[in-house]
Amino acid sequence: MKSSSRPLSPHIGIYRWPITMALSILHRASGIALAVGLIALLLFVMSLADSPESYLRFSMAIASPLGQLALFGWSLAFFYHLSNGVRHLFWDAGYGFEKAQANRSSYMVLASTVALTAILWLVVL
Repeated sequence: MKSSSRPLSPHIGIYRWPITMALSILHRASGIALAVGLIALLLFVMSLADSPESYLRFSMAIASPLGQLALFGWSLAFFYHLSNGVRHLFWDAGYGFEKAQANRSSYMVLASTVALTAILWLVVL
C-alpha cells in the first residue's frame, strides 16, 4: 500500500476545537477533580475524629500554599461542574441547542465559574 502524505483528519495543526467540545471534556475532568477532592474531605473528617494533633496537622497542610492551591482548584472545579450541570438541565429540557445559543451558554458557564469562585474566595479571605 502506498503511503499518503496528506494529514490525518482531524489533524491537530488544522483543527480548532469548538468551545462546546472543550467544555465537555473539561466537565469530565472537573468531575474527576471533585472525586479526588472528596478524598481530601474524607481525610478532614477522619482527622476530626482521630485527635486534636491529627486535626492540627491537617489544618497546617491545608493552610500551606500547596493546600490553598488545591482548595482553590477544588472550588473552581465545583463551580464549573455546577454551572455546566445547570446548562445541561436546560439542554435536557430541550433549550439551547442552536449553535449560537450553545456557544453563548458556554461563555456564560465560564463567566459564572469565575464569578462564583471569586466570590467564595473573597468571602473566605
